[in-house]
Amino acid sequence: MGAERKAGQRGLLVVISSPSGGGKTTVVKRILDSGDDRFVYSVSATTRPPRPGEKDGRDYFFLSDEEFRRRIQEGAFAEWAEVHGHLYGTLKDQIDRNLKAGKIILLDIDVKGGLSLKRAFPEDSLLIFLAPPSLEVLEKRLRQRGTDSEEEINRRLQRVKMELDAAKQYDTVIVNEDLDTTVREVLEAIERRLLERSTSG
Repeated sequence: MGAERKAGQRGLLVVISSPSGGGKTTVVKRILDSGDDRFVYSVSATTRPPRPGEKDGRDYFFLSDEEFRRRIQEGAFAEWAEVHGHLYGTLKDQIDRNLKAGKIILLDIDVKGGLSLKRAFPEDSLLIFLAPPSLEVLEKRLRQRGTDSEEEINRRLQRVKMELDAAKQYDTVIVNEDLDTTVREVLEAIERRLLERSTSG
């Protein structure tokens, strides 16, 4: 499927961001389940507690606050940030290993993390922001999820303006109204980036 990769070609770092409830995790899962072995998921580290059904090492590396801060001091993260009172970060060794292997690395992280990774890997990254059709739709999705308190939902909604502002620095913004259409548009954006790089290189 898609552009043929030259032998030894470096992989691509694809950051998919959205406000909480914006669908980034669902879109990433759909792409990973497609059977295309070019795609790998970059598991982020976090200090937030696991949600029901989440597994350490598959969904996140769940670290204590102390362990996370120790790894910051060691320079283990390509980017890290505090979001909703918890620490999140992307481990450098995971990124480097998969880029060298020519993989398309999918990350579902927040906008600040995405922009940090773009600065760290300007030639190897593609930033895609999934915008909600409206704030009303976003709020409805958050409530239907049933995982957050009222206070948490309000805090997440208050972040949306900052996230939409930061999204202006992203490579592509896609309105996530219909899941199938969104997944197709994400894959098309990835293929365009791979093609651009192979023709300019």
